[in-house]
Parts: sequence; structure tokens; C-alpha cells
Amino acid sequence: MLRVESINTFYGEAHILHDVSLRVEKGETVSLLGRNGAGKTTTLRSIMGLTPARRGKIVYEGEEITDLAPHLIARKGVGWVPDNRRIFPTLTVQRNLEIAKRSHGQDEWDLDEIYRHFPALTRLKEHKGEHLSGGEQQMLAIARTLMGNPKLLLLDEPSEGLAPKIVKEVMNIILELKRRGISILLVEQNSVLALAVSDRAYVLDDGRVVYEGPAKELDANRDRKRELLGI
Repeated sequence: MLRVESINTFYGEAHILHDVSLRVEKGETVSLLGRNGAGKTTTLRSIMGLTPARRGKIVYEGEEITDLAPHLIARKGVGWVPDNRRIFPTLTVQRNLEIAKRSHGQDEWDLDEIYRHFPALTRLKEHKGEHLSGGEQQMLAIARTLMGNPKLLLLDEPSEGLAPKIVKEVMNIILELKRRGISILLVEQNSVLALAVSDRAYVLDDGRVVYEGPAKELDANRDRKRELLGI
């Protein structure tokens, strides 16, 4: 579904990503791991067209999207949940969801489906985004992206700053999306949780891919995890 081929991305003259390559197959959940500053978020931003790669190629469903604008990439079925959530603070939960509605021809998410999978949002539907807790805002950010009916979901640090109970709920949602066949590229600082829900994993270090392999294999190798992730 997604193929990233040797992309090089810059912020100004600062070279952030160095020949980064990865792939996500249809229905697969893939973790992108690494220490802070390794280039994980920049990789997602490059895929989404927000920080375009200067060299290399990004192919989605057989079509090159390297130089497409972000809104055109979104229309093709790529959804992005940013690490800072970016919900509309002065709009209600329901309005945040309604304005994100879009269909790409696959099984559709609508308000009823969203409220069934995110029951906490049901009682909050008339609350403004700015009045939600961090966990509620994260739920809304994921739910709003799903209203766009993505075929590929880019998740950036979904558990960051959340209480353990809410983190578990978020990971259960990821597993449900996986069961529904949505492809997921997951950036997550909590590698234990990320590896538990993923099929494969990549590790970035200083903007370079230093590991690629099955998630279970990396999770079972303590020495390798310590070497790559410092845990």
C-alpha cells in the first residue's frame, strides 16, 4: 500500500532524513521507533506532503505522491493523526467529526460508528474541543481522522501524555482498526505497546533506518532493543 524509497528530507539546510526506505502492506500495522529526534515525525510529515522529501520517492497504492500537496494526499485515503492532535478547540466534538467526513469507497465510518467505538465521545458531543482532557482530545483526534475513511492511517505518538488506562483504550482502538483491515504506520515512544500491536517494525537513528524486521522478533531481543532504543 505504501512504499517509501530512499527519501532525503531537509528543514532548511539541515539534513534530517538520510535515504529512509520503508513499506506498509495492505492491512498491516508497522511501527516506526527511535529515540527523540531520530526523524520519526519528519518521516510521517514527508509521507503526508507537509515536509516534502527533496530526494527519493513515495508511492501509495502504485501512484507516486512524493510531490503532491497534503490535501490531495488526504483525498486519496491517507489519514494523519498528529502528535499535537490539532483538533478545532472552539468547535464541539460533533462538529469536529462532521467537518472531517469523507468517503473513499471502502467501509465507511459515520457518526454512529464513531460513537459506538468511542463511547466516551458520546456524552461529550456538545462539548467544545478546548474543554476536553488530553485523553479525550486524543480520542477525538483519532475519531476525526477516521471520519475521513482513510485506507492508510499515520499515527504520531498516540499515547503521549496519557494515563495508562487511556493508553490501553487507544491501543485497543488500534487493534480494532487492524481487524478492519486499515493499514497503519505507527510512531510511538512507548515501544512495548507499539511492538505488541505491530506486524513489523523499523527503527530510526539520526535520520537513518538501522533496523527492519518482525515486531515480535525485536520485542523478544532485549539486547537489541537496548542497543537500538535504550530500553
